[in-house]
Amino acid sequence: MAENDPTPEQEAAARAKEAEEQAALPYKWTQTIGELEVLITGIPGNFKGRDLVVDIKRQKLVAGIKGKDPIINGDLPHPVHTEDSTWTLTSAPDGTKTVEIHLDKINKVEWWAHVLTTDPKIDVTKIKPEDSKLSDLDGETRGMVEKMMFDQRQKEMGKPTSDEQKKADILEKFKAQHPEMDFSNAKIS
Repeated sequence: MAENDPTPEQEAAARAKEAEEQAALPYKWTQTIGELEVLITGIPGNFKGRDLVVDIKRQKLVAGIKGKDPIINGDLPHPVHTEDSTWTLTSAPDGTKTVEIHLDKINKVEWWAHVLTTDPKIDVTKIKPEDSKLSDLDGETRGMVEKMMFDQRQKEMGKPTSDEQKKADILEKFKAQHPEMDFSNAKIS
Protein backbone atom coordinates (compact mmCIF):
# COMPACT_ATOMS: atom_id res chain seq x y z
CA MET A 1 0.00 0.00 0.00
CA ALA A 2 1.43 3.37 -1.02
CA GLU A 3 1.91 6.04 1.60
CA ASN A 4 -0.93 8.23 0.29
CA ASP A 5 -3.46 5.41 -0.05
CA PRO A 6 -6.54 5.90 2.09
CA THR A 7 -7.06 3.54 5.01
CA PRO A 8 -9.99 1.08 4.72
CA GLU A 9 -11.89 3.36 7.11
CA GLN A 10 -11.24 6.47 4.97
CA GLU A 11 -12.16 4.46 1.89
CA ALA A 12 -15.45 3.32 3.49
CA ALA A 13 -16.22 6.88 4.60
CA ALA A 14 -15.53 8.20 1.08
CA ARG A 15 -17.84 5.49 -0.39
CA ALA A 16 -20.56 6.31 2.16
CA LYS A 17 -20.30 10.06 1.43
CA GLU A 18 -20.46 9.37 -2.31
CA ALA A 19 -23.52 7.09 -1.88
CA GLU A 20 -25.21 9.75 0.24
CA GLU A 21 -24.51 12.49 -2.32
CA GLN A 22 -25.81 10.30 -5.16
CA ALA A 23 -28.93 9.32 -3.16
CA ALA A 24 -29.70 13.02 -2.60
CA LEU A 25 -29.92 13.68 -6.36
CA PRO A 26 -33.46 14.03 -7.78
CA TYR A 27 -32.72 11.13 -10.14
CA LYS A 28 -30.86 7.82 -10.24
CA TRP A 29 -28.29 6.92 -12.86
CA THR A 30 -26.16 4.05 -14.07
CA GLN A 31 -23.66 3.75 -16.87
CA THR A 32 -21.83 1.33 -19.06
CA ILE A 33 -18.67 2.38 -20.87
CA GLY A 34 -20.83 3.41 -23.86
CA GLU A 35 -24.05 4.79 -22.42
CA LEU A 36 -25.86 6.33 -19.48
CA GLU A 37 -29.32 5.59 -18.06
CA VAL A 38 -30.96 8.37 -16.03
CA LEU A 39 -34.18 7.60 -14.11
CA ILE A 40 -36.59 10.14 -12.64
CA THR A 41 -38.98 8.21 -10.40
CA GLY A 42 -42.21 9.23 -8.67
CA ILE A 43 -43.91 10.94 -11.61
CA PRO A 44 -47.71 10.98 -10.95
CA GLY A 45 -49.37 7.95 -12.55
CA ASN A 46 -51.91 9.97 -14.54
CA PHE A 47 -49.17 11.83 -16.44
CA LYS A 48 -48.54 11.14 -20.12
CA GLY A 49 -45.46 11.84 -22.24
CA ARG A 50 -46.98 15.14 -23.39
CA ASP A 51 -47.02 16.34 -19.75
CA LEU A 52 -43.23 16.17 -19.65
CA VAL A 53 -40.33 18.13 -21.09
CA VAL A 54 -37.21 16.15 -21.96
CA ASP A 55 -34.65 17.99 -24.06
CA ILE A 56 -31.43 16.12 -24.88
CA LYS A 57 -28.76 18.30 -26.46
CA ARG A 58 -25.19 17.34 -27.39
CA GLN A 59 -23.90 18.56 -24.01
CA LYS A 60 -27.00 19.67 -22.09
CA LEU A 61 -29.95 17.89 -20.50
CA VAL A 62 -33.28 19.33 -19.36
CA ALA A 63 -36.04 17.10 -17.99
CA GLY A 64 -39.13 17.62 -15.87
CA ILE A 65 -42.85 18.27 -15.76
CA LYS A 66 -44.26 20.96 -18.09
CA GLY A 67 -44.98 24.21 -16.29
CA LYS A 68 -42.76 23.38 -13.30
CA ASP A 69 -39.06 23.91 -12.60
CA PRO A 70 -37.06 21.20 -14.38
CA ILE A 71 -35.94 18.25 -12.23
CA ILE A 72 -32.76 18.03 -14.29
CA ASN A 73 -31.30 21.11 -15.96
CA GLY A 74 -27.62 21.48 -16.71
CA ASP A 75 -24.56 20.78 -18.78
CA LEU A 76 -23.31 17.26 -19.40
CA PRO A 77 -19.59 16.75 -18.67
CA HIS A 78 -19.11 15.02 -22.05
CA PRO A 79 -21.00 15.10 -25.36
CA VAL A 80 -23.68 12.57 -26.37
CA HIS A 81 -25.12 11.43 -29.70
CA THR A 82 -28.50 13.23 -29.63
CA GLU A 83 -29.94 11.12 -32.47
CA ASP A 84 -29.21 7.89 -30.54
CA SER A 85 -30.32 9.23 -27.16
CA THR A 86 -33.95 8.60 -26.22
CA TRP A 87 -36.45 8.79 -23.37
CA THR A 88 -39.53 6.86 -22.35
CA LEU A 89 -42.19 7.06 -19.65
CA THR A 90 -42.84 3.73 -17.93
CA SER A 91 -45.26 2.64 -15.22
CA ALA A 92 -43.81 1.63 -11.88
CA PRO A 93 -45.34 -1.12 -9.67
CA ASP A 94 -46.45 1.49 -7.09
CA GLY A 95 -48.73 3.27 -9.59
CA THR A 96 -46.32 6.13 -10.29
CA LYS A 97 -44.34 6.52 -13.48
CA THR A 98 -40.64 6.75 -14.26
CA VAL A 99 -38.92 8.81 -16.92
CA GLU A 100 -36.09 6.70 -18.38
CA ILE A 101 -33.50 8.74 -20.28
CA HIS A 102 -30.96 6.87 -22.37
CA LEU A 103 -27.83 8.88 -23.29
CA ASP A 104 -25.49 7.50 -25.94
CA LYS A 105 -21.91 8.60 -25.15
CA ILE A 106 -19.81 9.89 -28.04
CA ASN A 107 -16.62 8.74 -26.31
CA LYS A 108 -17.18 5.01 -25.72
CA VAL A 109 -14.05 4.54 -23.58
CA GLU A 110 -14.70 7.06 -20.84
CA TRP A 111 -16.47 6.73 -17.50
CA TRP A 112 -18.52 9.73 -16.41
CA ALA A 113 -17.98 11.05 -12.88
CA HIS A 114 -21.45 12.69 -12.87
CA VAL A 115 -24.44 13.37 -15.15
CA LEU A 116 -24.45 17.16 -14.78
CA THR A 117 -21.31 19.23 -14.31
CA THR A 118 -22.87 20.82 -11.19
CA ASP A 119 -23.58 17.45 -9.49
CA PRO A 120 -21.29 15.69 -7.01
CA LYS A 121 -18.81 13.33 -8.65
CA ILE A 122 -18.31 9.61 -8.15
CA ASP A 123 -14.84 8.09 -8.05
CA VAL A 124 -14.56 6.55 -11.53
CA THR A 125 -11.37 4.68 -10.57
CA LYS A 126 -13.56 2.46 -8.35
CA ILE A 127 -15.73 1.30 -11.26
CA LYS A 128 -15.24 -2.38 -11.91
CA PRO A 129 -15.32 -3.31 -15.59
CA GLU A 130 -17.91 -5.98 -14.78
CA ASP A 131 -20.26 -3.10 -13.94
CA SER A 132 -20.27 -2.38 -17.64
CA LYS A 133 -21.04 -5.02 -20.15
CA LEU A 134 -17.53 -5.35 -21.54
CA SER A 135 -18.74 -8.33 -23.55
CA ASP A 136 -21.19 -6.05 -25.42
CA LEU A 137 -18.36 -4.05 -26.96
CA ASP A 138 -16.99 -4.94 -30.37
CA GLY A 139 -13.62 -6.69 -30.36
CA GLU A 140 -11.48 -3.65 -31.11
CA THR A 141 -13.18 -1.36 -28.56
CA ARG A 142 -13.17 -4.10 -25.93
CA GLY A 143 -9.44 -4.69 -26.48
CA MET A 144 -8.77 -0.96 -26.16
CA VAL A 145 -10.82 -0.70 -22.93
CA GLU A 146 -9.16 -3.77 -21.40
CA LYS A 147 -5.70 -2.38 -22.30
CA MET A 148 -6.60 1.00 -20.71
CA MET A 149 -7.82 -0.73 -17.54
CA PHE A 150 -4.70 -2.92 -17.39
CA ASP A 151 -2.43 0.12 -17.87
CA GLN A 152 -4.39 2.05 -15.21
CA ARG A 153 -3.93 -0.79 -12.68
CA GLN A 154 -0.22 -1.13 -13.58
CA LYS A 155 0.30 2.64 -13.09
CA GLU A 156 -1.44 2.52 -9.71
CA MET A 157 0.93 -0.27 -8.64
CA GLY A 158 3.97 1.57 -10.04
CA LYS A 159 4.51 -1.14 -12.66
CA PRO A 160 5.15 -0.66 -16.38
CA THR A 161 2.20 -0.16 -18.74
CA SER A 162 1.68 -2.67 -21.55
CA ASP A 163 3.53 -0.41 -24.04
CA GLU A 164 6.48 0.08 -21.67
CA GLN A 165 6.59 -3.68 -21.05
CA LYS A 166 6.52 -4.36 -24.79
CA LYS A 167 9.50 -2.01 -25.35
CA ALA A 168 11.44 -3.64 -22.51
CA ASP A 169 10.69 -7.12 -23.94
CA ILE A 170 11.88 -6.08 -27.41
CA LEU A 171 15.11 -4.66 -25.93
CA GLU A 172 15.70 -7.86 -23.91
CA LYS A 173 15.20 -9.97 -27.03
CA PHE A 174 17.58 -7.77 -29.01
CA LYS A 175 20.17 -7.94 -26.22
CA ALA A 176 19.94 -11.74 -26.22
CA GLN A 177 20.46 -11.80 -30.00
CA HIS A 178 23.46 -9.44 -29.76
CA PRO A 179 25.55 -10.44 -26.74
CA GLU A 180 28.56 -8.66 -28.26
CA MET A 181 26.93 -5.21 -27.80
CA ASP A 182 27.18 -3.14 -24.59
CA PHE A 183 23.80 -1.89 -23.36
CA SER A 184 24.93 -0.62 -19.96
CA ASN A 185 24.19 3.02 -20.90
CA ALA A 186 21.13 2.33 -23.06
CA LYS A 187 17.96 4.27 -22.28
CA ILE A 188 14.65 3.36 -23.83
CA SER A 189 11.89 5.91 -24.22
